[in-house]
Amino acid sequence: MRIGLVGKPNVGKSTYFSAATLAKVDIANYPFCTIDPNVGVAFLAAPQSCPCKDLRDRLEADGRLEPVSDDDPRQGSICEPRTGSCVGHKRLVPTFLVDVAGLVPGASEGRGRGNAFLSDLANCDALIQVVDAAGLTDIEGNPIAAVEDVESSLKEETSFLTEELDSWIHGILDDGWSRGSRRVQAEGEKGLSTFLHERFTGLGANLSHVLQALDGFRNQWGGLETPWMWPEEKVRSLAFHMRKQLFPIHIAANKADSSKGTPWDAIESNGIIQPTMADMELALRRADSGGMISYNPGDDTFTIVDESKLNPAQINALSSMKEKLSTAKGTGVSLLLSRVLFDALNHVVVYPVADENAWKDGDGRILPDAFVVPDGIETKALAYKVHSDLGDGFIKAVDGRTRRIVGADHECSDNDVIKIHAKS
Repeated sequence: MRIGLVGKPNVGKSTYFSAATLAKVDIANYPFCTIDPNVGVAFLAAPQSCPCKDLRDRLEADGRLEPVSDDDPRQGSICEPRTGSCVGHKRLVPTFLVDVAGLVPGASEGRGRGNAFLSDLANCDALIQVVDAAGLTDIEGNPIAAVEDVESSLKEETSFLTEELDSWIHGILDDGWSRGSRRVQAEGEKGLSTFLHERFTGLGANLSHVLQALDGFRNQWGGLETPWMWPEEKVRSLAFHMRKQLFPIHIAANKADSSKGTPWDAIESNGIIQPTMADMELALRRADSGGMISYNPGDDTFTIVDESKLNPAQINALSSMKEKLSTAKGTGVSLLLSRVLFDALNHVVVYPVADENAWKDGDGRILPDAFVVPDGIETKALAYKVHSDLGDGFIKAVDGRTRRIVGADHECSDNDVIKIHAKS
């Protein structure tokens, strides 16, 4: 999965990206600091406790494992993640995060990076628009003292991205509209849906996207008759409904700790809206990496490891951050990513194993792999994600919790432990 970070320059996209991935990227106070998209991996907490918690409980009940000691650095976790980590049965799983170069009005007409920017967005499964909730930048990302009406500024900031996407999709639609209209004359409404599906496959469109867009269009206009006679206004409207399906936009109302009130409440979006504090998240992540504090992304507090090693300025800064963090109930950075991945994109975490009893792989490691997959993925499709040979030779699968044998079309759920049997 790839989640794209997008927005006008200088609103904190690169800071958000760096805070979520701890990747070293250029962060500067000027437009187009990022030119080519940065790609990194963000590790997010799985929605449910790692299955190693259930395994530990079973082993303890059987007398095969001692209870958790107070000084256990992993707080009871016994799994051996190949990627990510697991402490206190909180399993961190990966997702790709893309920091796309800054957008300015007119991208669909070639301004800024133009269509190169828009093409980068097309390679993402979801978009998060980072906006300036403090009103400290103008519409093109230039630093200013502050805007007087932050709510109006945010509305303008969010609308220009959707307008650019609408114009881009309209251009793609308009370019082949005469051919599509002739197809409708010959095949009826089915011809229109087929044309749209083919036209936007490159942007990730499936038939469900097309049908939902047409439903939205019908609700506005009442029907799909005689598209070859539609005025440009109706064609643009169809592009608008296609964009809503292809590019639902989630909002990171960044710099929330410097905003007055909650101006993000005025934002209209067909996605999730979350206040965030990327600067603070990055500072906390770096302080944790440096051994200054103990902080878990997403938490609303942290602990200082050794206050005697800090100077008064550092202590004051950390105290101020702790107070803001508690008030806001977290920085919102990892929370938004989790909500987008697990709620909006409807993904779950599944654990494939080689041993359905001990929940180990072929090398004896406990629950080493955690796959982020669409909810309801069938076991054979999961097998292909693990390895193509498992998919090609698929025989059956076993639910590691119930030990029940399941077939190729069995739908997996969140936190499932699955053993796949295949021809060697």
